This record gives sequence, structure tokens and C-alpha cells, in this order.
Amino acid sequence: MSRIGKKLILIPAGIKAEIKDKNIVITGPKGELKFAFPKEIKTEIKDNQIFVSLEKPDDTRRLTSGQKKKIISFWGLTRSCIANMIEGVLKGYEKSLEFEGLGYKASVEANGDLVLFLGYSHDLRIKKIEGIDISVQKNVIKVSGFDKYLVGQTAATIKKLRIPDAYKGKGIRYAGEIIKKKPGKKAGATT
Repeated sequence: MSRIGKKLILIPAGIKAEIKDKNIVITGPKGELKFAFPKEIKTEIKDNQIFVSLEKPDDTRRLTSGQKKKIISFWGLTRSCIANMIEGVLKGYEKSLEFEGLGYKASVEANGDLVLFLGYSHDLRIKKIEGIDISVQKNVIKVSGFDKYLVGQTAATIKKLRIPDAYKGKGIRYAGEIIKKKPGKKAGATT
């Protein structure tokens, strides 16, 4: 049994949830998200609560341990995705990235594209992604939106453009991330 999958999901005021075939659609003040759950999983909405369970719990007895583990992990995953969708359309998500380095700068153009100067001979551009807002303040890039996966993927794509250097710490990192610096080469010892 999945400990996470068994937990009920409360639907807060202002959030609308509906199930169509094997899809769940969550609508809130920030937007609308859709999730297609696996055929082995069943979801129901009763009394402003979402129940996630196995479609046929008796059939799991005939499965191998590997197949059973996979279905149970889908159960917990489905519950987590639905809970993240509700939180996203209600409050939204945000990731902050810090960049450090001589001459490094970032700006957001009028059309929403992010332009980065990270020590290369050319600028790097990230096109505007639907549902994602990017802002820059001094040396901090803030990525926000209502889809947790899309916010995380966009932040990871930006970070990948200049991974922090292990010697000087130059590059892009998540806010609060600690980079363990390596000591540089030292002059030879005198005898």
C-alpha cells in the first residue's frame, strides 16, 4: 500500500476539479492544469476531496513484485501530482537563481525573452515560455509560474548554461545553494 497515495486531497475554495475519462483538470485563479493518470489508478471527487486509489486492488495479488511495486508507485505519484497542481493554481511556484562572475549580467526584454551574458563571446537567450514569468533583480533571476514541473525545468535549463566553477564559484546556482570550492594549486614547498 502507498502511504502517500492513501492521503486525501482537500479542494480549497476557489479551485475547481473535474475528471474526464483518465484525465483530471484543475482550474484556479492562476490558471488551468491537466494531468493524465495511468489506467491502473482511479480518482474520485466527493465532498470537496479527491480520493486516489488502485483501479482493481485484487488484481495486484497475481502480479510479480516488480509489477506490483510499479503500480503502487504510480498511485503515490498520481496523488503527489494532483496535490502539486492544486497548490500551483492556488499559490504558484517560484525558484530563484543567483549568478556570480566578472561581467556576468542578465536582463529581460520587452517580449519576455531572457538575455544572459555569462563570459562567452556571445549572449545566450531563453525564449519566453507560456505560463512562466522571469524577472531579474541585480544578480538574482526569479522564475515563477503555476506548473511545478515547468518552473523547475526552466530553472534547471538556465542553471545549465553556466554551471558554477569549483575553484572560483563563478556561474549560476540556486539561491542558498552552497558550492564547495576546491583549493587551487600551491607553490612548491621550499626545503
